[in-house]
Amino acid sequence: MRLRIGLALVIALAAVALLAPLLTPYPPAAQLDLHTLRAAPPSFAHPAGTDLYSRDLLSRLVYGARISLIIAVLAVVISVTLGTLVGLLAGYAGGLADAVLMRIVDAGLAVPKMFVVLVVLALWEGVTIPALIGMIGLTGWFGVSRIVRAEVAAAREREYVGAARAAGASPVRIAFRHILPNVTGPIIVTAAMGVGQVVLLEAGLSYLGIGVPQPTPSWGNIIADGQHVLLSAPWIATGAGLAIIVTVLAFSILGDGLREHLDPRSA
Repeated sequence: MRLRIGLALVIALAAVALLAPLLTPYPPAAQLDLHTLRAAPPSFAHPAGTDLYSRDLLSRLVYGARISLIIAVLAVVISVTLGTLVGLLAGYAGGLADAVLMRIVDAGLAVPKMFVVLVVLALWEGVTIPALIGMIGLTGWFGVSRIVRAEVAAAREREYVGAARAAGASPVRIAFRHILPNVTGPIIVTAAMGVGQVVLLEAGLSYLGIGVPQPTPSWGNIIADGQHVLLSAPWIATGAGLAIIVTVLAFSILGDGLREHLDPRSA
């Protein structure tokens, strides 16, 4: 049940992001009328209201979904790919390679990712979205590698791996052809959970003004735009906050559902 609910929510979010040009009545950065539409409440013409710059909030929220999901998915692809490769090497090779790689992972896990990203982005003026994706992805692989390493270390002792060795398969073939396909379950679950976490991280960075640059819409910078008028114009920040909550919840439910489906013993 949770898998179906999570999948339905994620598909709906993806559809909104993909169909943004068809679902939005105005360009997301267009200032419509600073005199009459500045912080205008929700209406028939503007169902989510407008912000302090007279920009249509529905358009910014929908395009914000596209930006947030693109950043989150691509950053997770980078972190999961790198973490899987490191974990696969450490778990299969063992010995010195395992010890060295896991000490690097321990060092990476000891430093909060948010702190590293904040420092780098604060010192990097004019950060672009591709740079933001790379920064988040390259600082998020440590936990993935530890999970993969544990699964691979257990899998390399199983009979099918011994049979592949006896048949003369190379270590690379054994690792990628025989072991990796049998440890993809935890990787998929970690990736699903990771998307929601990156959405939250990106929103926090954009809220602080060091993430997605204005006027590109992001749920984080929409909240930042409305933080000073929460009492007089609560609709500006509320819509983006609800969008973040729904998205993080959707990927959390999807991750839990995938865990139950791929490993019934965890239910």
